[in-house]
Amino acid sequence: MGLFDKIFGEFVDVIEWTDDSSNTMVYRFERYGNEIKYGAKLTVRESQVAVFVNEGEAADVLSPGIYELETKNLPILTTLQHWDHGFNSPFKAEVYFCNTKRFVDLKWGTKNPLMLRDSEFGAVRLRAFGTYVVRITDALKFIREIVGTDGQFTTEEISDQLRNMITARFATVVASSNIPVLDMAANYDQLGDFITQRIAPEFAEYGLELTKMLVENISLPPMVEEALDKRTSMGVIGNLDQYLQYQSGVAMEAAAANPAGGAAEGIGMGIGFAMANQMAKGMAPGQVAAATPPPVPSDTQYHLAQNGESSGPFSMNEVRARIISGDINSETLVWATGMAEWKPVGQVAVFSSQFIPSQPPPLPSS
Repeated sequence: MGLFDKIFGEFVDVIEWTDDSSNTMVYRFERYGNEIKYGAKLTVRESQVAVFVNEGEAADVLSPGIYELETKNLPILTTLQHWDHGFNSPFKAEVYFCNTKRFVDLKWGTKNPLMLRDSEFGAVRLRAFGTYVVRITDALKFIREIVGTDGQFTTEEISDQLRNMITARFATVVASSNIPVLDMAANYDQLGDFITQRIAPEFAEYGLELTKMLVENISLPPMVEEALDKRTSMGVIGNLDQYLQYQSGVAMEAAAANPAGGAAEGIGMGIGFAMANQMAKGMAPGQVAAATPPPVPSDTQYHLAQNGESSGPFSMNEVRARIISGDINSETLVWATGMAEWKPVGQVAVFSSQFIPSQPPPLPSS
């Protein structure tokens, strides 16, 4: 610092601090050589506290107001400096302004999931996050315990420590509350208030007051949330039998709109309907899953169109026997439940292999 700065510092007799930031908790007023004129004006604004430090030792604490720095306004500093019999020369001291406003919207959250035992789901993992509000209530203690000689102390320098304290207490409180996971959303306010009361004494050891803590969200792992969504969807569906009947009707409409589906698709759809029916019966309230296997599905029955007339129904083996005997050929029309229309038997997947020659054709003449 140059000569003019030194001279200017000796003649400036107003000490004040206006904060244009939102995160500064403590600010040290910078003077050349820490020299302050006797009789200088000190302005302490609302939401501020001024702390005088003499040779590393905290002395006087001044609340909001305008002061003329003299012996009667600085009793402790006067005693430390031995000014009992008067003093009118510049003196050396550091002035720390502590911001006593509330620092809001500070974030907290769990770095790793918390392992808890839930009465309904058993062992579960939870994540949680939210915000909290603090303010300085004991400026001397805060400077001694936290700030030290830092000339500009911000919330970022202490937020990690405060967040760790909140997370540790949150895990203890939630684990001992025995609140079911599905009911935690209804107890966010109670959890926040309870944790605030539990952790407030630890904040007080730093000269801080935890005025409010908010729990904004408690979440489960993504896979567990997906399972809960499926469970909720089942509850929204309601009557599962009616829902399956509706789905069957939609599937039959889709099959009718696609005539090229073939018998194999129709059989597969029929098996799917049967499986859905079994699932619906298994999920019905008050019923216990059968210990014996379900009955073997019956053979598909087919109708044949010959000479303009329909005959049947015939089993699959009966139709194959007629193909082998030559009673029907690949162009004979056939129909079964699930097929959209009559089709040549040679185009039906289950019978098409019957028309493949089993013997090689004669060798071509040379």
